[in-house]
Amino acid sequence: MSAVEYRSILKYRLMIPMFPNDETCPVCRKACLDKYGEHMLHCRELTGFKYRQDFVRDALMDILRRAGISAKKEAPVNFLTHPSEGRSTLRLADVLVFGWEGGKHACVDLTGVSPLAGFRENGFVAGQAVLKAESKKVEKHAKACEDNQHAFVPLAFDTFGSLAPEAVRFLSRVQRVVHSNFSTPQGRGFFFLVD
Repeated sequence: MSAVEYRSILKYRLMIPMFPNDETCPVCRKACLDKYGEHMLHCRELTGFKYRQDFVRDALMDILRRAGISAKKEAPVNFLTHPSEGRSTLRLADVLVFGWEGGKHACVDLTGVSPLAGFRENGFVAGQAVLKAESKKVEKHAKACEDNQHAFVPLAFDTFGSLAPEAVRFLSRVQRVVHSNFSTPQGRGFFFLVD
């Protein structure tokens, strides 16, 4: 890691301003390039933004496969949409887990957020951004999934490593499946450490 990268990461983590003034983002030309670097790290037009979510999705798929849990990534379900936007905005489920809850398939929707999102307006509270992201996903998709006999799992995480409660619940259940499928005489875990 270079000295420039280290200083940038340290400033970001400590919420020290990186830029003198708020400016328009030169990439998306839509949002303000805030002085703390939040938008710079999460601009949807940058290739790294989508790559990070795809990386998490692919890692989750690998864990599910190794645990013996049947799932499909980027699965067409034909009902995930925002209620106000209508059928024209149908999207794929990031991960579709077959027979997850009471025989129902589960649509897992991943979302990665900055923990600093909106902290200037409300003050910084650890875990606030990930809870807000989870809530927005539930509001957008839970009813559509329920109406179509599917469970909905919002898997919200932030770039500092926090997980929303539903993500923790989902991963804890995956952990239990792993332990039941791959337990050893010593009781050691296969993927996750148990405290």
